[in-house]
Amino acid sequence: MKEILVTGGAGYIGSHVVKMLAKRGFVPIVLDSLENGFADFVKGHELIMGDIGDYGLLTNIFRKRKIECVMNFASYIAVGESVEFPLKYYLNNVAKTCELFRAMIECNVKRFIFSSTAAVYGYPTRVPIDEESPLAPINPYGRTKFMIEQVLRDLDEAYGMKFIALRYFNAAGADPSGEIGESHTPETHLIPLVLRSILDDNYVLTVFGTDYNTPDGTCIRDYIHVNDLADAHVLALEKLLGKGESTVYNLGNGRGFTVMEVIQTVKRVTGKEPKVTNGPRRAGDPDVLVASSTKAMKELGWKPSMADLETIVETAWRWEKQRKRKGW
Repeated sequence: MKEILVTGGAGYIGSHVVKMLAKRGFVPIVLDSLENGFADFVKGHELIMGDIGDYGLLTNIFRKRKIECVMNFASYIAVGESVEFPLKYYLNNVAKTCELFRAMIECNVKRFIFSSTAAVYGYPTRVPIDEESPLAPINPYGRTKFMIEQVLRDLDEAYGMKFIALRYFNAAGADPSGEIGESHTPETHLIPLVLRSILDDNYVLTVFGTDYNTPDGTCIRDYIHVNDLADAHVLALEKLLGKGESTVYNLGNGRGFTVMEVIQTVKRVTGKEPKVTNGPRRAGDPDVLVASSTKAMKELGWKPSMADLETIVETAWRWEKQRKRKGW
């Protein structure tokens, strides 16, 4: 059975990928500092406490284990925070990730799957957005992901390190079991915030902007279920292990929903009324972000199986009720 190192594997997307890897016959080994992850999310799997910038720890892992590929989820991801504290993002998302690469090259580990983002596109020049769209990130978070994609191309050229960068759109939902799901501090994603406005008597959701060029004036985004993302990671892994070449893929449903459509879907699924107020636009929010995932579907054989917005919200709702009971 092939061993896969999953850095940041105790976080939201990483833990879903760990679960999917095990289901598909791989052996996930999780490296996580638990700064933003939870040991309970990877219960039953090997967890090594540590940091991706710890070169000595990394080389020790690579020399003791037969790691076939590294999947990296150990990034900071909050756009607003990246604007306020850019150095934090460049140190972790770029400098420490380069230490991970240095250890991989030293130990001859040459397959890498990168958790990238639609933020590398900035303001899109066309919708849906395909992989050939111009890369012009508009915030430090997006720029850190853009930089690592460039580093990976150089490492492939210099050392033959093969990579697949997966550019996510809006990850959402939770494993249908209710055992793992989304838990960020602070939370910035729309669906858990709408659900919070139902569960927390003191929280009111702010809709940032109601004058966009969309049917109801609120932003349109492409929501992709986290298990569909996990499936794409395993398919990308299988491609790399089959001597696949380096490439990038967009991961989205190819369909967008407005903020108000999400709020109304939450209302239908829960039978409860979200508490909502309107606020001004946030800087840097495009009207519409929708993916073209044709390339991933064609080359990986990937097809989202939980693309319906109600299904995404139902799984998130199941998780949020469970999380509230467990105190996560």
